[in-house]
Amino acid sequence: MAEITAQAVKDLREATGLGMMDCKKALQETGGDMEKAVDYLRKKGLAAMEKRAARQASEGVITAYIHPGSRLGVLLEVNCETDFVARTEDFQAFAKDVAMHIAASRPLAVDRDGIPAATVEHERGIYLEQAANEGKPAHIAQKIVDGRLEKYYQDVCLLEQPFVKDPDQSIRDLLTAITAKIGEKITIRRFSCFRLGEES
Repeated sequence: MAEITAQAVKDLREATGLGMMDCKKALQETGGDMEKAVDYLRKKGLAAMEKRAARQASEGVITAYIHPGSRLGVLLEVNCETDFVARTEDFQAFAKDVAMHIAASRPLAVDRDGIPAATVEHERGIYLEQAANEGKPAHIAQKIVDGRLEKYYQDVCLLEQPFVKDPDQSIRDLLTAITAKIGEKITIRRFSCFRLGEES
């Protein structure tokens, strides 16, 4: 087994934000390979996160983002399990980033469950008509409609949108990363957008 230096453990802790013993074990399990150790911790974090899914997340913050010019604002509630985590810099920064993203990307709901069924059916009807106008056969039209609905969800569901600061990551990816790093169940509960002169 490769000898694990204190510096390697420190570097891995800084890269992942996880505990010293977890980082040391990950380096031991991966022969001191930093990249493999990060992957090992991520997988372990995700497994632990699945166990945490059933826990109650009733602490957290309500954060506000006001866009320069004060013509656009967002109120967002993000929950976690403990008041201690709610006060941490990482949690607060995550909430601020998501609120700023909402202001920029105008999602309709946190996830697919939040989109009213009538809205989905309305979109489906439009896509069916488009496919018919394009002269597509019925079995092909249905696949086109399903594909366009998937794209619609990615456009309007917060968790599925690409993060404005890093489009290679979705908001769900950000949520997964912060949950693994902090070690508590974290949920984006709800948000409201306010645009000057518009109904919210």
